[in-house]
Amino acid sequence: MKYIWTAKVGDKGQIVIPKEARDVFKIQSGDTLILLGDTERGIAIAKNEDYLAFAQAIFDTQGDGK
Repeated sequence: MKYIWTAKVGDKGQIVIPKEARDVFKIQSGDTLILLGDTERGIAIAKNEDYLAFAQAIFDTQGDGK
């Protein structure tokens, strides 16, 4: 499924992730998020634990010659 939300940037550079987005992606208070940036395509936000699991899966497949 595809979603779209808006968020305003405050004076301190902070944004509030809309509740519906937090619910859909199971983002909870205290979670660490990672921001991935590309000057041409923009910013992507992911949960740090999901990104680390993805990276580990890549490293794990490197050892079996695939």
